[in-house]
Amino acid sequence: MVSIYIVNICESFYTIINRARLKRGGYVKQEQMRLANQLCFSAYNVSRLFAQFYEKKLKQFGITYSQYLVLLTLWEENPQTLNSIGRHLDLSSNTLTPLLKRLEQSGWVKRERQQSDKRQLIITLTDNGQQQQEAVFEAISSCLPQEFDTTEYNETKYVFEELEQTLKHLIEK
Repeated sequence: MVSIYIVNICESFYTIINRARLKRGGYVKQEQMRLANQLCFSAYNVSRLFAQFYEKKLKQFGITYSQYLVLLTLWEENPQTLNSIGRHLDLSSNTLTPLLKRLEQSGWVKRERQQSDKRQLIITLTDNGQQQQEAVFEAISSCLPQEFDTTEYNETKYVFEELEQTLKHLIEK
């Protein structure tokens, strides 16, 4: 059910892109320029709703959705430099620094300057950060609808990946 809705959104997106390619500079109708009709606004709202959806379960751990994303990168590879985390999440160090400070204050990570290069900031999970991984994953997986099986999840993820690649391609043009 959820993935059908997402597939419909993405199919609409592809239709819009293909029409725009065919028009090659044709005018955009006034109605299409309304906020409610903007694809970018729909994508923004979906992203915001995903964050709210996850934050309901993350609240019990005292972390935000953005902090959860940082922790995911560290659970995959620990330790990492600030720059490495930034590349994984496509976030600047100015955005990551306050997130990491709060994670450090909460006992999830430790931030240390590399001895050989003081410019490098190394982020390491604390024992608490490592031990909480399973509980966080369990809480997150419990918030997905039971009807949302692995196949449906993978299909939805594929659609999002295709949409992401299409947008990246359009940006590069």
